[in-house]
Amino acid sequence: MNKIVFDIETKNIFSDVQSNNPADLDISVVSLWDSKTNKYYSFLEEDFEKMWVFFQNTDMYITFNGNHFDIPLLQKYAPFDLQKKHHLDVFAEVEKSIGKKIGLDSIASTTLGISKSANGLQAVAWWNSGEVEKIKKYCEQDVKVTKDVYEYALKNQKLFYIDRNTQEKTEIPLNTSAWEKKEDSSESLSLF
Repeated sequence: MNKIVFDIETKNIFSDVQSNNPADLDISVVSLWDSKTNKYYSFLEEDFEKMWVFFQNTDMYITFNGNHFDIPLLQKYAPFDLQKKHHLDVFAEVEKSIGKKIGLDSIASTTLGISKSANGLQAVAWWNSGEVEKIKKYCEQDVKVTKDVYEYALKNQKLFYIDRNTQEKTEIPLNTSAWEKKEDSSESLSLF
């Protein structure tokens, strides 16, 4: 199964656009990992034409909070319907399992001992100061962390986080048996 893991950084934040709708933000960088090449790639808006081939030629997308953030935001740029491909949102799977919203950094640090290298606010500040390479590096690191968390969950059927009330390492049980089931769809993404 061909997969891509992707993450988005923005040029602005919700208070800048006076909206809570991710589609009202502007993308600075999209980074992705492609299972076919086992490589990481980063794209600025002017490079999106080269990026779409990865989305068209994959069987599934993997994100962390993609249902709420990445997919709606990227859709406003996409020349095809992103919903036509199988999408696995690890954040949504965690919430479905335990009824709580747990951040990527908490899960990654507790489960794998790795952390994110910055945060979205820092990425916006880098954009404003023209430090695009820092954004690319940070976004690619987020993709790597998401990929590693996904692969751990797929293999072990669980993840972990530190419960903020008890301060104890807590298991997140996950049923990953259907995560990589290829949907029976001969429909490919074509440009509008």
